[in-house]
Amino acid sequence: QVQLVESGGALVQAGGSLRLSCAASGLTFGVYTMGWFRQALGKEREFVAAINWRASTTNYADSVKGRFTISRDNAKNTVYLQMNSLKPEDTAVYYCAADDSRWYASSTGSEYDYWGQGTQVIVSS
Repeated sequence: QVQLVESGGALVQAGGSLRLSCAASGLTFGVYTMGWFRQALGKEREFVAAINWRASTTNYADSVKGRFTISRDNAKNTVYLQMNSLKPEDTAVYYCAADDSRWYASSTGSEYDYWGQGTQVIVSS
């Protein structure tokens, strides 16, 4: 059974930083592209960042470029999202997802096969 478990969400002031983690089990983590998506209250889910299986390709939404960094540790079956210079508009539930296409760091949610339950990030102004 595949499980993706996010952690690290919190309440933080604008300008602050958080690091989200997503621990994977039940799949061969090292061959999956991993992505982060988010959904704010009343809005559709949106792409945040993705990283391919070898970490040779990353992809970011324009809204987070230069502020967020995605990384992975295949030995720990974990993907991370370092979020700096947080803004109130970053407030959302953040989800990690796994895509079995190794090379392409997709921004399309429908291409991902497995999803976590999400972790809440609240950025106060």
